[in-house]
Amino acid sequence: MDENLINERIISEAQFMIETNATIRATAKKFGLSKSAVHKDLSYKLQYVNERLYKQVKSVLLVNLKERHLRGGNATKRKFMRLKSKQQ
Repeated sequence: MDENLINERIISEAQFMIETNATIRATAKKFGLSKSAVHKDLSYKLQYVNERLYKQVKSVLLVNLKERHLRGGNATKRKFMRLKSKQQ
């Protein structure tokens, strides 16, 4: 694959994440990539492609990291609420 195409993809992923405050998972789904590929693109490769975007993405990733336990707790709560309503 052409290096310019890869760099364009990485920049597109970064812009999407910054504009939408998306998670790695949501970004991977949007671009049809694996979570591992997106993580590597945004956590490592982006700093060599575009330093300014890298810093912005890094701040979004830190927010997502801090909120991860809350999202997991809410997902579990919704799951058990659905199970409970099916039993009734």
